[in-house]
Amino acid sequence: MAKQVASDIDWNNLGFDYMDLPYRFRAYYHDGKWQDAGLTEDSTLHISEGSTALHYGQADFEGMKAYRTKSGEIQLFRPDRNAKRMKDSCTRLLMPAFPEDQFVQAAKEVVKANADFVPPYGTGGTLYLRPLMIGVGGNIGVHAADEYIFTIFAMPVGSYFKGGMVPTNFITSDFDRAAHKGTGQSKVGGNYAASLLPGDEAHKNGFSDCIYLDPVNHEKIEEVGSANFFGITKDNKFITPKSPSILPSITKYSLLWLAKNRLGLEVEEGDVYIDQLDQFTKAGACGTAAVISPIGGISHHGNLHVFYSETEVGPITTQLYDMLTGIQFGDVEAPEGWVQKVE
Repeated sequence: MAKQVASDIDWNNLGFDYMDLPYRFRAYYHDGKWQDAGLTEDSTLHISEGSTALHYGQADFEGMKAYRTKSGEIQLFRPDRNAKRMKDSCTRLLMPAFPEDQFVQAAKEVVKANADFVPPYGTGGTLYLRPLMIGVGGNIGVHAADEYIFTIFAMPVGSYFKGGMVPTNFITSDFDRAAHKGTGQSKVGGNYAASLLPGDEAHKNGFSDCIYLDPVNHEKIEEVGSANFFGITKDNKFITPKSPSILPSITKYSLLWLAKNRLGLEVEEGDVYIDQLDQFTKAGACGTAAVISPIGGISHHGNLHVFYSETEVGPITTQLYDMLTGIQFGDVEAPEGWVQKVE
């Protein structure tokens, strides 16, 4: 595959597709330590057919973005939180975490080396980074690998909302995203493999994605597809589900902080029962890709519960979206430590 050329890109019509950019970061773990780390132009991973990532799912990843500001600077949004979350995922899969400070520095190196591919300010586009770690080497027994590859590659992606931020409907699934004491709190490949079939069924039935309920009793909302759920009550309380099998979303915790400290809302992580949706006037899914995806309604056992509107976004949801994206693109003052410049 030929390397992507920046001059060939239509910045106003980007999708969410893989591109082979000039540079990525790569490091190798063997003999008990990380080594051979640095930028490379090689976009192909050369691994053994016995790699644990292929057989036993010993692989985790992250998703993060670099943003072009109005002044032309480039900044990352809370990369230290991605580094910490990947460390936690590695611990769960018996993988040697790449040091957090080196993780952040490696991300900056990738962005700087591919700076021509950070979309211009005002297009809504960003440079998406995909840190990835896999177990490699010649293995066949069910045990952790002795060797690992850590890499960070990148590609420009477009604004999530091509036609503007419009609510869409979701449907509850009878499938479980992850076991209650499994790997749901970790960003590992197996969780996403399990989500492919229920997500496809939701799409075929005309919904944006599915709602996963708790795997114990199927009574409480856990996640929305590959994003976290939030609801805003009639008395303006911002609530997100709490569970040991929910991925700790960096976007969610950022929204919780902003809702409390910038908008003065009461916030809570707690149970969200599927049969108590009447308490919410607004709802949404939140994550790196869209920041906020407004939920118009949730279909459960054939009954559609509509929140604020199926066509309009509520004012608090809009405020939170504008505030967080404003911070990410440098237009709104960021809390201390939330943005890091790429220089």
